[in-house]
Amino acid sequence: MDARELDDLQHRLAALFGRAPIRPPSGKEEALTVAEWAPLVDIVEHDTEYLIKAELPGVKKDDVKVTVQDDVLTITGERTFEKEEKGRKYHRVERAYGRFARSFTLPEDADGNKVAAEFNDGVLKVHLPKSERAKPKSIEVKIG
Repeated sequence: MDARELDDLQHRLAALFGRAPIRPPSGKEEALTVAEWAPLVDIVEHDTEYLIKAELPGVKKDDVKVTVQDDVLTITGERTFEKEEKGRKYHRVERAYGRFARSFTLPEDADGNKVAAEFNDGVLKVHLPKSERAKPKSIEVKIG
């Protein structure tokens, strides 16, 4: 089994068990780790920015970190399991807990130096502005 087949197998197993494979910003194959879970995201492109919305219910604002390094935006954090109390029986535990990470390669027209993030009602919004050179310019055409 070559490295590509092994990587593919690891991705399929991670999906099967609901865990997301995470590559560090360096992108090295051998440094692949597996997160406990991965939040779902929407990525929307507007005229002036990209907006990444991540669902993080039950995660505290202080447990979320957004970083940009080497043209890779990474969202990391942790959702901790509620402290088990004596006399309480859990009949089902389906929600995922533990650390998480999602990484995204920045588009060429994005300005990684001006990233802003807000966290409200369990939703993280990361605003990634487009660079000035990427914005369309209107040029007046003169009839002569």
